[in-house]
Amino acid sequence: MSGKGITKRSENYSDWYNELVVRANLADYAPVRGCMVIKPHGYAIWEAIQRALDDMFKDTGHQNAYFPLLIPESFLQKEAQHVEGFAPQCAVVTHGGGKKLEEPLYIRPTSETVIWNMYAKWIQSWRDLPILINQWANVVRWEMRTRLFLRTMEFLWQEGHTAHATYDEAERESLTILEIYRKLCEDWLAVPVLVGLKSENEKFAGADHTYCIEAMTQDLRAIQAGTSHHLGQNFAKAFDVTFQDKEGKLDYVWATSWGVSTRLVGTLVMAHSDDQGLVLPPRVAPVQVVIIPIGRDEQREKTVGAAEKMALDLKQAGWDGGRARVHVDSREKESPGFKFNHWELHGACVRIELGPRDLEAGTCVVTRRDVGQKHTVSLEEVVGFVGHELTSMQSALFERALDLRRANTRRVDTWAEFEAIFEGEGGAGFVMAHWDGTTETELAISDKTKATIRCIPLTPLDPSDDEPGACVFSGQPSARRVAFAKAY
Repeated sequence: MSGKGITKRSENYSDWYNELVVRANLADYAPVRGCMVIKPHGYAIWEAIQRALDDMFKDTGHQNAYFPLLIPESFLQKEAQHVEGFAPQCAVVTHGGGKKLEEPLYIRPTSETVIWNMYAKWIQSWRDLPILINQWANVVRWEMRTRLFLRTMEFLWQEGHTAHATYDEAERESLTILEIYRKLCEDWLAVPVLVGLKSENEKFAGADHTYCIEAMTQDLRAIQAGTSHHLGQNFAKAFDVTFQDKEGKLDYVWATSWGVSTRLVGTLVMAHSDDQGLVLPPRVAPVQVVIIPIGRDEQREKTVGAAEKMALDLKQAGWDGGRARVHVDSREKESPGFKFNHWELHGACVRIELGPRDLEAGTCVVTRRDVGQKHTVSLEEVVGFVGHELTSMQSALFERALDLRRANTRRVDTWAEFEAIFEGEGGAGFVMAHWDGTTETELAISDKTKATIRCIPLTPLDPSDDEPGACVFSGQPSARRVAFAKAY
């Protein structure tokens, strides 16, 4: 399948994204409205994300477990803020085995309640703490407006749930995970993120406070890429989870929860891809190198043989990101031009063309997906050259995305300028502006401009962001600037 016919980003960014996800075989629409089928090419990206995260989780002492999909209604009712936040999105099972259930069962929108019910059985003493558990699972949230990967009724994610003896331990855990998420996005996905604290209005239902990472898409909207919640003792109190401390006193356990989802695949597409198809950072690309042998009959046998040997050499040599994922496209019925378009659409990072004349000359032609420049490289040097190109592409994609964010982050001090920037339906990048800290002002700004507070950055993008000023809307005192944007 070629990349021809995809709507250009400049014409309709939304249509471009929707068409690209389907045409590049990442996902397809499921029979149930709002659900998706993740196809092998899309699932391979998710698997790469999983591997990276799972290693980092385990390196910091976390273990994987699994908890039930079905949650008793009474569990959700125990934490008032939690049920209020999730009730509108819940899917409920009322019948089973042909009979009406005595108690409705909720298909998990998140697992805090069922997990804390179990922690109540497992925790008695400070010796039982900390518990550092992660779950890879699916969840269901009854979304009205859906879009493949970005917002679907059922999606895949990981959700971590930890229990601690002190507030400070839970806080360190929340920040440890936040740093893991930042590293994933920036080092693997090549997506720069703002790292910060959510406002009270935007925090997770039932949390003491919520940390987040926020990315910018090419249409200059923000997208929440991950969250880490310090839950305080709210869920411990709701489920009566107490422990005896070292002094013999009873106290409630301190908790965290945190998660990222298949939304990261959509974030990746929106951050890097172009009008020809997917552009994927090598660290998570399912096919990092595609070799296309060219020729017919006896010539074809030679070029296919040489391509397979080259693939083996590339795999064994690897690159900075590990073992290379290499594919030899030896399909006979398809033309070289068709194959070039196919792999451009599907986001292969490096393409190698190998024809009869190339073999005679002892060379091949190497093209990197993000820049499109062709290089004639000797067969003896191709392994090292490709490794260098993969490393360069990984860093170049990050720098390009960072340049986009820098060019579209503005500091605004007047309401007139703020309104003008967010006028219209499109994205407007990040606006750093003063806010008086009240939910009333936050909601008023959102109502008038559709811009929301994405985060209160932990590290200022500019030193002046941490200086006090006057709220851009109310004129009241403000401790520092926060990041506003229109978001997905």
